[in-house]
Amino acid sequence: MGGGHVVIGIHGLANKPPEEEKAKWWLAAIREGIERNCASVPAAFPFDFVYWASLRYAEPLGSDSNLEPYRPAAKAEAFPRYTPEEAGRTSLVGRLYHKLGWLEHVTGLTPLDDVILEYRLDDLWNYHQDSAFRDAARARLLACLRGRRADRILLAAHSMGSIIAYDCLRILERTDPDLRVDHFVTMGAPLGLVEVQAEIAAEHGSVRMPDTALAWTNLTDKADIATVAAVLGDEFSVNARGAKPRDVPVINAYRRPDGTPNHHKSYGYLRTPEFSEIVQAFLAGSGSAPAG
Repeated sequence: MGGGHVVIGIHGLANKPPEEEKAKWWLAAIREGIERNCASVPAAFPFDFVYWASLRYAEPLGSDSNLEPYRPAAKAEAFPRYTPEEAGRTSLVGRLYHKLGWLEHVTGLTPLDDVILEYRLDDLWNYHQDSAFRDAARARLLACLRGRRADRILLAAHSMGSIIAYDCLRILERTDPDLRVDHFVTMGAPLGLVEVQAEIAAEHGSVRMPDTALAWTNLTDKADIATVAAVLGDEFSVNARGAKPRDVPVINAYRRPDGTPNHHKSYGYLRTPEFSEIVQAFLAGSGSAPAG
């Protein structure tokens, strides 16, 4: 069987609720975004979810310890779309990184990356240090992709999941070159960090778009600390088809139950108008991002 369209998701850093619950919330956020932003109710579509938190955490988050659950937005209206007026929303860390990050490229020293990775992106730090964890996380996504090889695939990866997904796509170039992903969508991805790109170059030989992906869209909120250096279209060279990442700024409007924002949260990215339009175009058969 096969030949249909499937959306595959892989989550980001930190501990998560139980796998079934997390997958249900991702799908609910995607559907909510399409309904509000595109004014249409999406038909049911296959959705696979790759869950790796259990490799790092003995117990999932319980309802009493999960401070950032999925909840439908209170207002029945479209989520905010990024406009050029939002360009000044880059975080303080982001502004510092853009001023000083060039020193990391020149000197090879990565003090800013070390702070971000070790103290804010702890799971990603361990991903680069612990080969057993790294291999196990990759194996889960590789098995899912290979199991869907007969389908058209939209791979949506959040945060650290973007690193795992990128590495898997580069691995598939060598091990399964006929497998294709129609659209690779990264959200809140730390792929712009100098240290992360150094790891990519060391393992895969170059920092470029994977040949496995036919299209790559990188969604970033300017206030998201994980995307402080994310202009991937400038930093990742073209693949064998001449394609490269397309950077699309968005507004991640997620708010915790106490009202405070989290510009990195997956549910916020999954409900942006820009992501909704990508999914809708993919399910309609075009497989590519809308112009804009």
